[in-house]
Amino acid sequence: MKYTVCVCMMIEGVFPFILGKNEETIMRPDGTRVKGLTPVMQAIPHIMPKRYDAMNWANDYVDEDILKAYIREKRREGRTVTHMSLLIAAYYKAALENPKVNYFVMNRKIYKRNHFCVSFVILKTRADGTPDETTVKLFLKPEDDLFTISERIRELVDRNLQAEHDNSMDKFVNWVFSIPGLARTVFGLAYRLDQIGLLPRKIIDLSPFHTSMFITNLASINTRFIYHHTYEFGTTGVFVCMGKPVPDPNAPAGSRKKQLPLGVVMDERIATGIEYSRFFAAFQRYLKNPVLLEKPMGGEEHAE
Repeated sequence: MKYTVCVCMMIEGVFPFILGKNEETIMRPDGTRVKGLTPVMQAIPHIMPKRYDAMNWANDYVDEDILKAYIREKRREGRTVTHMSLLIAAYYKAALENPKVNYFVMNRKIYKRNHFCVSFVILKTRADGTPDETTVKLFLKPEDDLFTISERIRELVDRNLQAEHDNSMDKFVNWVFSIPGLARTVFGLAYRLDQIGLLPRKIIDLSPFHTSMFITNLASINTRFIYHHTYEFGTTGVFVCMGKPVPDPNAPAGSRKKQLPLGVVMDERIATGIEYSRFFAAFQRYLKNPVLLEKPMGGEEHAE
């Protein structure tokens, strides 16, 4: 029944458009239209209207020895910290300082997202023993710190790893595909409503493709990093892929020093090169000194 309600909400969103709603949407449930952009920034979404037109690829390397030493230190203190939580925390803190990486483009318009969230895929085993994947989504707040982020990731993963558990997204998709012909209608309608800013917030919150950053950990399956595409459906601006650690080519001979490689794909329409450069400099700074992530992401004023 609740999935029927979701579809009805989407259909109801069509009527203002049919009745002549202006497509120049100023506000969406997940963001506000950015005004005062330079002519170049305004023109870029028209020159590159599709997200796959605007994908830039880059690789980055993180000092694996620093991360592992910090993780071991926290483990001795009785705290659980992972590579995933460190990268997400560092990304979020750097994004708060460089907010344009949390912008998104929809229908050739640039919006400022009114929240920050991260989507990622986890591997699970079904009740019959077959391997499967599910996608989860984590919303972060400025009062979060590395430890609350680590705990929330752990709880989210543990809950979704249960063989008998399907999250809301899984259940919704299974229901859509259980009715012949419904999937094409539902996803086509959702895509169009999203384009004109009428997709309900409940659907946006459900969708892993409406996210500030998508991250995947291929190191967990002992695989090299890849450059993973961003999605045309939704609002994903950046996709980060962790690969298995590799030897540091700049290390002294005989050293076993390693780096954690990252494959990063970015939507170049949401920020300029210098803005991305400043963001990744901050991202690296926090990963080189993870202690800085132990305080609230938004600063001391957000501490309880």
